[in-house]
Amino acid sequence: MDYGFNEIQVDIRDLARKIAIEKVKPERARLDEEEEYPYDIMKVLAQSGMLGIYLAEEYGGLGGGCMELSIATEELSKVCGGVAVCFAANALGSYPIILHGTEEQKRKYLPRVASGEYLAAFALTEPNVGSDAAAIETTAREDGDYFILNGTKQWITNGGAASILTVFTSTNPGRGARGVSAFIVEKDFPGFIVGSKEKKLGIRCSDTRELRFDNCRVPKENLLGKKNRGFRIAMDTFDKSRPGIGAQAVGIAQGALDEAIEFTRTRIQFGQPVASFQAIQHMMADCAMQIEAARLLVYHAARAVDADAPDASKISAMAKCLASDVAMKVTVDCVQMCGGNGYMREFPLEKYMRDAKITQIYEGTNQIQRTIIGLELIKESAQKKK
Repeated sequence: MDYGFNEIQVDIRDLARKIAIEKVKPERARLDEEEEYPYDIMKVLAQSGMLGIYLAEEYGGLGGGCMELSIATEELSKVCGGVAVCFAANALGSYPIILHGTEEQKRKYLPRVASGEYLAAFALTEPNVGSDAAAIETTAREDGDYFILNGTKQWITNGGAASILTVFTSTNPGRGARGVSAFIVEKDFPGFIVGSKEKKLGIRCSDTRELRFDNCRVPKENLLGKKNRGFRIAMDTFDKSRPGIGAQAVGIAQGALDEAIEFTRTRIQFGQPVASFQAIQHMMADCAMQIEAARLLVYHAARAVDADAPDASKISAMAKCLASDVAMKVTVDCVQMCGGNGYMREFPLEKYMRDAKITQIYEGTNQIQRTIIGLELIKESAQKKK
């Protein structure tokens, strides 16, 4: 199908697909089994220019945006959702700087992200703070030319691999969302401690960590935006990044369906290929329709984000929510199509199913996405009556 890609976007798709097949596929089972971060693959992505496709040219990037990032993420996810999130988490950690950083901050950090010298991470979630992002307990207090950070972050993607992290703290406890501030923290700042690596159901090669701040000294020039305006930075970032999670989900679903179709074409039961049975064909058809619908919504959301469309927040939430629900249903159905083989660890489908689940949870659970969508619909209705 023609998705309206321009020449550069087609090149990005083809290059991401080539890297996924040639570099990621031979390693995906081992990386998953050993829970090893794909440093060598990240180097390949950096050398190919893929880590900067969403960054402006003046910072060493390609000048693309959410659409380009979504295209690449989908292609990598068709082979391995874990590697794809290592790639996409760079953008999540960088978007706050892109959106709200000073020119000095952008020039200091973004070229190093584009080149692969720096990996980035986004540190918002805490042991007691998940969906309620305004209830942050990590604190930052002013001390001369520094802010002193204390607290703990949990389940931070790229947490142990990142050289820079966007960290959200409370600078005015008791004010909720109006007391949150964001900082750029470098891994060697005194008082910054990387905790143990989490053991996860899926995306196992992704480096997910607990991070601790023990009187961590962060220079004042590393404050992102204005003090106590960090909640808006987080929400703006999610609007930009959620289509990428949708793209990851679409890629996982498509990869699973491709594997299931190939298996059922060659698996013989009752004297004929499993794919010849109408029950299996109907499952394939349902999966394909759901994937295509999700893909089109993801691309629509990515274009809305890049155009700064007024409904981009709503559409981004829709894309993330629908695509991740589709990924979970499709991967379960694909395991079912392949029977006992689909359940075996030496066959890739069980990994697709495990990887799919997290897309319904991170960057805002799908229940939160539905709340966002509902509130936006109510707001739109009220505005129409004015």
